[in-house]
Amino acid sequence: MKYRRFGRTGLEMPVITCGCMRFQYKWEDVGWSQIPPENQANVERIVARAFELGITHFETARGYGTSELQLGRALKQLPRNKIIIQTKVAPKPDPEEFLQLFEKSLKNLDLEYVDLLALHGINNKETLEWAVRKGGCLDAARKLQRDGKVRFIGFATHGYSDIILETLQAADFDYVNLHWYYVNQFTWTAIEEVGRRNMGVLIISPNDKGGKLYSPPRKLVELCHPLTPMQFNDLFCLAAPQVHTLSIGAAKPEDFDEHIQALQYYDRATVIAQEIAQRLDKELERVLGSDWVRSWHEGIPSFESVPGQINVFEILRLWTYAKGLGMVEWAKTRYNLLGQGGHWFPGKNAAEIESYNLKECLKHNKFADQIPTILKEAHALLADSPVKRLSSA
Repeated sequence: MKYRRFGRTGLEMPVITCGCMRFQYKWEDVGWSQIPPENQANVERIVARAFELGITHFETARGYGTSELQLGRALKQLPRNKIIIQTKVAPKPDPEEFLQLFEKSLKNLDLEYVDLLALHGINNKETLEWAVRKGGCLDAARKLQRDGKVRFIGFATHGYSDIILETLQAADFDYVNLHWYYVNQFTWTAIEEVGRRNMGVLIISPNDKGGKLYSPPRKLVELCHPLTPMQFNDLFCLAAPQVHTLSIGAAKPEDFDEHIQALQYYDRATVIAQEIAQRLDKELERVLGSDWVRSWHEGIPSFESVPGQINVFEILRLWTYAKGLGMVEWAKTRYNLLGQGGHWFPGKNAAEIESYNLKECLKHNKFADQIPTILKEAHALLADSPVKRLSSA
């Protein structure tokens, strides 16, 4: 295993982290008597395998149902002073509710303290305000820190650079969990600022939201050879010195293997990742044109400023990689979450594009005349039954 200093925390963080969302037996809390022994045995095998590989950081959340409870039981087999435990609690309008949720987390984990606490889901101005206002949830988290129940405080976000930068301006955090990988490089400005602030950086869901890379299309496999798409994405992320760890959501002990194999290229990550990324970029340009690849995103307003709250930016991002690299199944999954995931996946899809005139809101984009047609094509290609976020299913 390779390790990086997790920003100002000083923690020695493994570059591969054990994400524990997929541990849970159910998304709602249930008692031990309802958790099948074989389910818990699998969790304990995953934890043991992770530690054997040198993965010392385990990342869960109050919103992950029975994950905390099951992780807490599995951690009994590990030395507490050798592991880094993170949980996440969503900001609430009432900070007392936030504190109660954290205490539930600590009880489920059966720990006296957690190393890392993240305010979970600062995705928009409302959740940001709940977090950073005077007497809000960040102040509550600081009290937990003073009481010795939390060592370091960060935040987790599914947002783009604008909300992340606003959060950084509003308050001082030790680290951040965010999305950044080959198919979503639009938080790079925020990562650069995070680096200037010497904060830890954890990349969320590089396997799933990063392209459904555990089931990649043949075209992507061929373009990433001799690496697998997951291995390429690992090295792409780790080639950035500002990035410290990737959260690998494990459902079985073998889920770490492909990522561990990628680390044999760790010392050449920049060169190898750049070579493959250039190959992918070239294919995107061949299919869609270099002008589109370089500038499709410029001048696209946020969904709040688009008639019908159509999330034009996200739809165009998904269409670009579906059309250019054959990543249709991944794009379908993400597309059909639009309108179903609240502030975790905001805005709507293009089902009602015929009802709206987008000319004014797209006036700063050079492809304004083409985009309505592309949105229709994207809907025809990607629309399926609406999908709910896993935690809402």
